[in-house]
Amino acid sequence: MLVFAVVFGALYAFSGVWPPMVSVTSLSMTPHLEKGDLVFIQGLDRANITTYESAESLNYSSFGEPGDVIVYQPFGTGTPVIHRVIRYVNQGEPMWQNGPPAPYAGYITQGDNNTICDQEAANICPGSPVKPEWIIGIARYRVPYLGYIRMLI
Repeated sequence: MLVFAVVFGALYAFSGVWPPMVSVTSLSMTPHLEKGDLVFIQGLDRANITTYESAESLNYSSFGEPGDVIVYQPFGTGTPVIHRVIRYVNQGEPMWQNGPPAPYAGYITQGDNNTICDQEAANICPGSPVKPEWIIGIARYRVPYLGYIRMLI
């Protein structure tokens, strides 16, 4: 029992969020994150988000591509989404090339296996940048297949 307490205490100390891990439940991040992966996340109070656009000049990548992968709840509720942060937009800036202006400041996100951003998609986060308060955490590590166990539980 003490071992579990130490392990979970260390996970919380690293992540700053509970639970400190999520399961990938779709193919939207293939090939970098696969359905059934267990992903450990870190809260925004422990790390800063690097967007795809800024990561290119910094030579930074996460899960095989520039920029961080975040876990967020669209509109602050519901099923979490795990997608890459493409860019940050201020209110009034186009959310994508020739797209509508952002109604407020936030992040534009997209799955690595998707052809359009979440804000263009009718079923993810239509017309709405991701607000920082919707973000659960930044994906840091993956363990293949262990997410299936978490999904069963």
